[in-house]
Amino acid sequence: MADILQLLVAGLATGGIYALVAIGFVLLWQTSQTINFAQGEFVMVPAFFVLAAMKFGGLSFPVALVAGLALALAVLGLLFKRVVVDPVLRHGVLPLVISTIALAIFLKEGVKEFYAADAQPFPAAWATTNLALGGAAVSVQNLVIIAVAVVAVAALQYFLAATRTGRRMQATAQNPGLARVLGIPVERMILYTFLINAALVALASFLVSPIYLAKFTNGETLGLVAFVAAIVGGFNQVRGAIAGGLLLGVVDNFVAAYWSAQYRAAIPLFLLIAVILLRPQGLLGRAEERTV
Repeated sequence: MADILQLLVAGLATGGIYALVAIGFVLLWQTSQTINFAQGEFVMVPAFFVLAAMKFGGLSFPVALVAGLALALAVLGLLFKRVVVDPVLRHGVLPLVISTIALAIFLKEGVKEFYAADAQPFPAAWATTNLALGGAAVSVQNLVIIAVAVVAVAALQYFLAATRTGRRMQATAQNPGLARVLGIPVERMILYTFLINAALVALASFLVSPIYLAKFTNGETLGLVAFVAAIVGGFNQVRGAIAGGLLLGVVDNFVAAYWSAQYRAAIPLFLLIAVILLRPQGLLGRAEERTV
């Protein structure tokens, strides 16, 4: 029982990271039909923003975190939309997909070339000890990740459902044409979505880097698994992205512990195939009809 509790907590912590990144996938798709295959690298880069601010700017860790978040909003939110998405999306989704794949390669190789190819230690803002819960040794890091992810998701859900701007963003996601007719500044709402995505990936970066270190390859698996989580849960529902991320995180840890760690990387693909065959709209997604 203690082992199960320990694996469950670790799985929920991993799933919380997946969910934060998957939510970004869903929000970008809902509002602007953008599929960002550089999302994993977007999680990798903010950690290096913080390390660079500490190393070259001489900033303390808390101030460097704020600077890293600000840079993430500017570079991964505003510049990404203005420089990559806006010019390319008018030519179709496929050119944008190719552009984001190229961007992922550029970010990964850029960090490797200009900062470091070796894994870099990333400071933790919390204790790295274990707590005894129900006879299990539960990592404080995992509990902090779960708590921060829950607070972030709850705050986002409140913002989308209970604020005027959030409701405008939802209207833009559901029907941009009608939103324009109603006087909603659609372009501004889409920009807000990109900024929220940048904040989510930065948060995921700050949570995962103290555990797995900051390295240029961090985004390779994380981006793919988060994309699968969004599809498994339902690509047109934020709650689906949350459910998909948590499911993948828990299943991943239990498979590694009770079956084989060699099959760990294949689990997201197995779940993806099963969902596509049995429920193409995702576990919590809604079926969408197309007018011919």
